[in-house]
Amino acid sequence: MKPFLKQTWAVSAVLINMVGQGILLSYTTSLLPALQAPDSPIPTDLDTASWLSSSVGISGIPGFFMSSTLMEAYGRKVAHFIIMMPGLIGWLLIYFGNNIPVLMIGRILGGMSAGGTVALGAIVIGEYSSPKYRGMYLNMKTASVCLGGMLVHILGHFYNWRTVALQATIPYIISMAIISTWPESPAWLISKQQYEQSEKNFYFLRGKTEESYRELENMMQSQTNRVATKTKELTFTDKLVDFLKKFTKKNFLKPLFILLNGTILLETCGRHIFPAYALQIIAEITGSKSQSFYYTMCIDVIITVSAVCSSILVKVMKRRTLLFSTGFAAFFVLIIVCAYLFLVAQGVIPDKYHWVPIALFVVYFILANLGCTPIPLAFLGELFPLEHRGAGSAVAGIFMSVILMLGLLLTPHLLAKIAVHGTFAVFGIIMGISLAILYVTLPETKDKTLQEIEDYFNYGKFKDFKNVEEPDVKTKMLK
Repeated sequence: MKPFLKQTWAVSAVLINMVGQGILLSYTTSLLPALQAPDSPIPTDLDTASWLSSSVGISGIPGFFMSSTLMEAYGRKVAHFIIMMPGLIGWLLIYFGNNIPVLMIGRILGGMSAGGTVALGAIVIGEYSSPKYRGMYLNMKTASVCLGGMLVHILGHFYNWRTVALQATIPYIISMAIISTWPESPAWLISKQQYEQSEKNFYFLRGKTEESYRELENMMQSQTNRVATKTKELTFTDKLVDFLKKFTKKNFLKPLFILLNGTILLETCGRHIFPAYALQIIAEITGSKSQSFYYTMCIDVIITVSAVCSSILVKVMKRRTLLFSTGFAAFFVLIIVCAYLFLVAQGVIPDKYHWVPIALFVVYFILANLGCTPIPLAFLGELFPLEHRGAGSAVAGIFMSVILMLGLLLTPHLLAKIAVHGTFAVFGIIMGISLAILYVTLPETKDKTLQEIEDYFNYGKFKDFKNVEEPDVKTKMLK
């Protein structure tokens, strides 16, 4: 089997799980209208509904801690399998639940798995795939989440929320089955000084080429030097001090700062907020709840297709070029649509051209899903050095969970207070600021190995390993 197929098989488990995550985040479009209906057997007010929606965000924090601890101690394979189990149990609780507390627990368990796997999945893709495919795979994560959101909108139209909850277990089961076939991550094996097994797994996934040999040698050398500086087993206190010291190291702080700004960009461009409240947003724009499903489906399809196109474009375009060309264009389109809706609300423009804001939103989401949503999600799999990958994903995960929770919690209240145009205007301003910061701080990572990216944050520039003289590369490679 070719290395590309082996890598694709391993990555498919992450992508299928991301479909499940898309279902989880957009499930509120099926659940909340049913619970808020006058004849609902489980009566729900606006505050309770917003907490049911946003609970997946805050519950991601323990999920991030669990995954970062498990992946450092037991490896990527075991960690990914274990961290998915709460999500599977959560969907079953929602299916059988007859009151708000049980539904809330189910959502919280789902959020734990989502939080844990969003970082771990990116790390798995980064460590299991070669540089020339890594960008495509990481961008496919966004396409998978979009697909999950579209699926739950379709299923929610034809089935009740309990049936949808049961159907949502399918991606988890398939993903866990594929994970059970994975080899362990070569990078993790190197960090545990299991060099022979690491080499075996690395060549199994990548094949034996001059490029793969050099990448493995550089990675082994870097981690061997790091291990040589450790003279004793660390106690809990030592580990805590070591964790706190990370906040004084530029190769931890710089990627963390970039990732935090990327997270803000991701959420304010509506990646998770729009699918969760799509029907409500479209209904307010068009004034027709009966037609909102069909408008939402059209936008879902367009968003998913644009996310897939991003996975293709990232193969031929530089990351920065793709992100900032589409990102700033999306920002200006969003300002235009907000201005149009504001003028409609003020009576300056007649409220009968519903196709205009819908068309503008379509253009906006096409542009946003080409760069602003997939590329920030790729940061987790590319930017952190191996020594900081566990701690970095935990810290970033906390921030991502809080931002997601705030977005999902505040959006229904913003929609009620300042309508669609005001809500997206607030998001747009924050989005523009985040783009400007990333323009200054984000390095170009296309076709760079993880070790090259690590050295960039250590030394401030990329090393050119291709020019390193290695006269016996082919001999060593074939040993």
